[in-house]
Amino acid sequence: MFISLLSWLILSVSVTAAPFSRATEGNSRHKLLLISFDGFRWNYDQDVDTPHIDAFCKDGVRAKYLTPPFLTITSPCHFTILTGKYIENHGVIHNMWFNTETGAKLPYYPTQGVSEWWDNGSLPIWITAQRQGLKTGSIYFPGGNATYRGETVNVKKVEPVTFKYDNETEWRGNVDIVMKWFTESNLDFVALYYGEPDSTGHKYGPESSERKKMVEQVDRTVGYLMERIEMHGLKSKLNVIITADHGMRTVQKGPAVNEIILGKVDDFSFQDVKFNILDYGPTGFLLPKEGKLEKVYQALKNAHPKLRVYKKEDIPQRFHYANNPRILPIILNGDPGYVVHGRIQVQFNKGEHGFDNEDMDMKTIFLASGPSFKKNVMVESFESVHIYELMCKLLNITPELNDGSLYATKDMLNAVSQDIGSVSQPPPDIISRSGGFCGSLCTFERP
Repeated sequence: MFISLLSWLILSVSVTAAPFSRATEGNSRHKLLLISFDGFRWNYDQDVDTPHIDAFCKDGVRAKYLTPPFLTITSPCHFTILTGKYIENHGVIHNMWFNTETGAKLPYYPTQGVSEWWDNGSLPIWITAQRQGLKTGSIYFPGGNATYRGETVNVKKVEPVTFKYDNETEWRGNVDIVMKWFTESNLDFVALYYGEPDSTGHKYGPESSERKKMVEQVDRTVGYLMERIEMHGLKSKLNVIITADHGMRTVQKGPAVNEIILGKVDDFSFQDVKFNILDYGPTGFLLPKEGKLEKVYQALKNAHPKLRVYKKEDIPQRFHYANNPRILPIILNGDPGYVVHGRIQVQFNKGEHGFDNEDMDMKTIFLASGPSFKKNVMVESFESVHIYELMCKLLNITPELNDGSLYATKDMLNAVSQDIGSVSQPPPDIISRSGGFCGSLCTFERP
């Protein structure tokens, strides 16, 4: 399908609502707030004074770092958090909706309103929660503007077409809206999204002074949130998870850098390609014309020392990024710091993500505080695919089938919360997939 400009402008209505399901009577579960600060690298608060983040962690738990799924970009990583599935299994494989037959592509914002892109067999946690009697909300969260099997999140606020991600007044206003939703509308779960420090990291680079100032703004917002939770009497009723989708890395560029530009590869021709997604950070996708796959692959596989080229079926299994029909036959990925240009050099960001999820600069944060969590505790790193099972336990709902396990996060819960419901058994390879699990606890201090 193709969405016209007028159609996706209509999708940007700022606040909409759907009928509430009746919450379970007599339910003693705590409420849950999920916050994502897009592009917050795991160590961003180590070169900035962040007293409010520190206080939040001392009142709860912090992971050493969080490993996102591959592809490390916004919509796919957020949908992994919402569904507990690797990207190949939930199907939101890119920020862009596309159609290989017509050649149509939509950028990030209008893709948020294309329900068929999101609704392809996986349910976000808010739909599962609503089906089990809870009330939910979303503010700007990726996937929040879509319909799933005819259902939408109960209450949502959708980004306007032109939106300043760094507006601190708006940030605080959204915290106030969340507090009203929890207290006046009695919502059980809210997902709240901030588009920073991602935008600043892209524009100025992850090591810039501008990024550091943005982290200070994030810290002030965490302080404001803690203040409002106290003011509204939610301290003993509300669990808060603060996380992000991915990290950020400095882009290698300039006259002394041998940048990856496919248009300069001698044996490669765009005439052999039917469809492509290129010039979108370090990852590219090619659909060769019939009979041209091997020619295209052979031309590119050794074309640049910093370029990894995979046939879809040969991409390393650890990426969990092959078994989906939306993924194109040839996948390109630049080594950390190197982006993939198409015909000419058109990317000018100083910071990027989308690199290998084992790259430490792609790691992100996981912080949690509230009545269900232990206090002043550091836990081992784990994969973001496991957050879903944790959230389902906190809300006392039955999860959909997923790729995660509560085994990876259960030890961050206090004794009372661990007794709620059952703990799923760990998959055989959970330790290797998670980079460790929460079986090792220590007093909180900065990693």
